[in-house]
Amino acid sequence: MPKMKISFLGTGSGTSTNRAHTAMVYDCDDGTRLLIDTSSGNSVARSGSELGIPVESFDTVLLSHHHPDHMSGLLFVQFLRALERQDAPPLDVYSTEESLEWAKKMCTSNHLNLAEVDNDGAKNRDGRQVLRWNAVTPGQQISLGPTTTASCFPADHISGAVGWRVDSGGLSVVFSGDTRFNPELIKASKGARLLIHEAFRTDDETQYANNHGHSTSGDAGRSAAQAGVAELVLTHIDSAFDADPQPLIDDAKKHFNGPISAASDLYQITVSSP
Repeated sequence: MPKMKISFLGTGSGTSTNRAHTAMVYDCDDGTRLLIDTSSGNSVARSGSELGIPVESFDTVLLSHHHPDHMSGLLFVQFLRALERQDAPPLDVYSTEESLEWAKKMCTSNHLNLAEVDNDGAKNRDGRQVLRWNAVTPGQQISLGPTTTASCFPADHISGAVGWRVDSGGLSVVFSGDTRFNPELIKASKGARLLIHEAFRTDDETQYANNHGHSTSGDAGRSAAQAGVAELVLTHIDSAFDADPQPLIDDAKKHFNGPISAASDLYQITVSSP
């Protein structure tokens, strides 16, 4: 029976003050380890070390979009990884062409042990390539491990934003990315074991969430129900719900009858096929 372990390194919204920004690790049965978004600052290294997931263990990153709370931690991931693994292959970074263009600009402007950034990737001061860009288009399936594949789908947030579906050994997990209520996500989530969905506000503040390019927890519940997923985890929690995310869970429960939880930093969940 295939299993996948999900470790949440950061679960806060961009304006969250008590949580790290978005980053997750998927550990698949075939040995594939994926980093989904990279938070900001050194959160991936700090949270990962507390869970026994060293930053140098990452070889593959999937980015949802180029907002700094999801992407700027890439600078520290590549820096620390290169220090610990002198002979490591380049860190493969997958995202849309538009998001990768912003990643290149970020790397060029910060120069955190990066001496050269081009259309292929980035090299450090020793002339070693430490990053490799991989542009993907929605619906394109990419092979990441012996039985692990991934594909992205458009998110309704900013230009170039996507969510991700990862399939491994017949087990599927979908991450919404930052998005308003998204029919593309529902299509991509059909048959998925787990949906990880952002929940910025409850339905009482639908307009506020929409104005900021985000979903409500009710949207997450509706998406899970319409896609027919087995389980829903809420993330991208704002400060108003940090201490007590129960209102978000209650809102989602109005629409989805399956198991629902709200992730917190360092939260881990293992899912398997029914």
